[in-house]
Amino acid sequence: MANKIPNVTGVILAGGTSSRMGSNKALLPYQGRRLIETVYGHLAAVFTEVIVVTNAPQQYRFLPCMKVKDVFAGGGALAGIHAGLCHSGSPAVFVVACDMPYLNEAFIRHLASKAASVDVVIPRGPAGLEPLHAVYGRGCLAAMEASLARGEKKISSFFGETTVEIVTEEHITTFDPEFKSFRNINTPMDYYRLRAERHSESPFFKHAQRYDSDSCSLTFFNLI
Repeated sequence: MANKIPNVTGVILAGGTSSRMGSNKALLPYQGRRLIETVYGHLAAVFTEVIVVTNAPQQYRFLPCMKVKDVFAGGGALAGIHAGLCHSGSPAVFVVACDMPYLNEAFIRHLASKAASVDVVIPRGPAGLEPLHAVYGRGCLAAMEASLARGEKKISSFFGETTVEIVTEEHITTFDPEFKSFRNINTPMDYYRLRAERHSESPFFKHAQRYDSDSCSLTFFNLI
């Protein structure tokens, strides 16, 4: 088994409103546990320290790790990254969202291995930069805080003040040819597809395929 990485902390952002899902997506059932537990399991296999950034820490008591709140309230994901860095016992953090079940541990290790040389290590996939699957060092803190103080919420708003290494699509495919690492679960249909991939032979799911994204709901998913 590969050794855990001590000089980078895994950070899970669990502060979103889940407005498109209609319920806290971090707590959705998946493979016999909650979705965020799958994400936590991947990070705990790679890093010595894992932190969950959330303004509702009581909802995640079942996770055996530190839970911290945003320092800049209302600052979105950028504030979450900042909070993770502030509370980390490491000089850098690897940040993901709570709804990314397809994380690739070998790819995460590769990104983390670059943490000492630059402030930001970020992949660029088919959809563009992936700031919620990236490494951020303490050298980012001052630039992050300046952006947050200006009311900026876009994560890349501070990149011009830091050193950034972009990991290209060609490089990503050596670890993750389908770019599944970056997939997240935002809507009931996303969740349906996630469950369908795991239960593709289920008669219930075959019957359920007649539903489209407009008719799916969490009530529907809670039946499975």
